[in-house]
Amino acid sequence: MLIARVLAETATLAEKLDAARAELDTHGWPVAMAETVVSGEDAIEILLPDGDPARVRAILGQHFAPCDLLVSERPIAIPQLLVSDMDSTMIGQECIDELADFAGIKPQIAAITERAMQGELDFQSALRERVALLRDLDESAIEQCLVERVRPMAGAKTLVATLKSRGCKTVLVTGGFHAFADSVAAELGFDRVVGNRLETANGKLTGGLLGAITDSAVKAGVLAEEAAELGAEAVTLAMGDGANDIPMLKAATFGIAYHAKPKAREAADGWIERGDLTAVLELLGIAKEDWVRG
Repeated sequence: MLIARVLAETATLAEKLDAARAELDTHGWPVAMAETVVSGEDAIEILLPDGDPARVRAILGQHFAPCDLLVSERPIAIPQLLVSDMDSTMIGQECIDELADFAGIKPQIAAITERAMQGELDFQSALRERVALLRDLDESAIEQCLVERVRPMAGAKTLVATLKSRGCKTVLVTGGFHAFADSVAAELGFDRVVGNRLETANGKLTGGLLGAITDSAVKAGVLAEEAAELGAEAVTLAMGDGANDIPMLKAATFGIAYHAKPKAREAADGWIERGDLTAVLELLGIAKEDWVRG
């Protein structure tokens, strides 16, 4: 059986459901409804016979757009592990693009970032190229950028705090930099941080990186490592927005793409395109009165 949870506009929910139900039925997937909504007036749960989850997501996404949704082949449960991307997922910025602005080359670097996020460029090569362009930028720009520009995504603190209150371990894993991620993780309450390290000398960036690069394989590896410590039946949640997040989105029990690029959205079990990060809590079935407000 497939379980689909959908958050959409209340005013048109019934009408959209009828249209989606008719199309699903043509594929041999008659819709059954859960007895109650999951959480709030704009959330519904749909039960379907076994089918193609990707096709079900596409149909529901088409009929309920804009919507937040999760389609699962197993019962939806609160995860024991959250592994999340940082830039444009837990924070609203791409940190390397903001650093580039201090160097006066934001358009040049942002164009490379966008192509890498879309999966058009090799991530490691694109990262090294962008970092090299930051050579001789004052190291103080990092702290200034953190203070002036880096802001948590709406709902991030509540999402992390609520999941942690349910015993979930939280890991921030980023293709960005520890210089930003350590502060973001401390503010949001993450238990662990994995990321890249910028090389500095004499108070300036050298244009290089220290150690191995945190790329898509490392992100998926962190998920696997942390899940293994929890046991074979561990329920895991991965979140991200770009092509670099795809392997971990696919590997998790539930992979959710957050206001994501098309390739990441297609690879995930669900997505958030309408709400903020608290929509994840609704999709997991955690009632609003039980949220831990950040």
